[in-house]
Amino acid sequence: MSRSAQASVELSPRFTFGRAAGLIFALASLVSLSFAVSARFGEQPISLSTALSDSASTDAAILWALRVPRALLALIVGAALGASGATLQGLLRNPLADPFVLGVSGGAALGATLAIAAGLGAPWFFAFGGSVAATVLALMGGRVQGQNSPYASLLTGVIFNAFAAAAITSVKALVMPEKLGEILYWLAGTLGYESAATLSLAAALQVVAIGVMWLYAGKLNLLMLGDDDAASLGVSVSAARLTVLLAASLSVAGAVALSGLIGFVGLIVPHLLRLCLGPDQRLLIPCSALGGAAFLVFSDLLTRMLFSVFHAELPVGVVTGLLGGPFFLVVLHRRRLSAADLYWS
Repeated sequence: MSRSAQASVELSPRFTFGRAAGLIFALASLVSLSFAVSARFGEQPISLSTALSDSASTDAAILWALRVPRALLALIVGAALGASGATLQGLLRNPLADPFVLGVSGGAALGATLAIAAGLGAPWFFAFGGSVAATVLALMGGRVQGQNSPYASLLTGVIFNAFAAAAITSVKALVMPEKLGEILYWLAGTLGYESAATLSLAAALQVVAIGVMWLYAGKLNLLMLGDDDAASLGVSVSAARLTVLLAASLSVAGAVALSGLIGFVGLIVPHLLRLCLGPDQRLLIPCSALGGAAFLVFSDLLTRMLFSVFHAELPVGVVTGLLGGPFFLVVLHRRRLSAADLYWS
């Protein structure tokens, strides 16, 4: 085991089921609070008692048809981005890795842009297809001499994102102005009002994907020590890495297809929680899922509360960027890459 890996093990809080249960319960309570506040408040005041007692009232329509589905969508997307961000940062041993690093964002953005420009409707379907295709491309590009290399997959994703950005710019220059506005709004990251069937399907996908990431959390801890150390401890390195990459990519694909490109959730939430909890993925993955869900729900609530100020609803991706960027820089400046970050070296 390397010196940095030994240091990380010594500095990390010891994993216990009691500690894990306590942390998950605390974050689940925060998620519940964020959901309740998001459903209760917004740009249009409502009477909660009227909404609950009179199903035919306008208040009930706003609560059950608009706010609750949107809050549920924010929970699903935030959990996906948080968990996949923690997973990819650990797998690539890079604290700056985010859920879009493997080209998933580029594939989704290109698919949705082409669908909107062509007037095909259902851009989420084409976004999901594009992100899956980009994931397959990254995994195929990660095969080096018969072995799966996360760094080759990373470079493939970066190159594909650059290609997708150029293709999207070309489409934006050629489409009609009304289509251009729709494309730009989707690319900025938005949360809409999805049907119960769509939310159920999205939730099922995330339960499976995040469940696989959590199931492989112990092996991911060993992979962070290096391939040789992990193999000596009984981990099938190639199979474990491929499974984790696929689960994280599918989780991001499902989230991006419904919300567009929402940045910083998968970067800042896992990073901040790692500073508090240590690098143990058995804690970090579920806590990042819950933390990402709460962060995105509160961010979406802020976009709706600011409607009266700007007389327009900002895309939630703009709000997460405005909140996350400066806060992330402040945290890094205060911590100055403290001892808790040694395991990246």
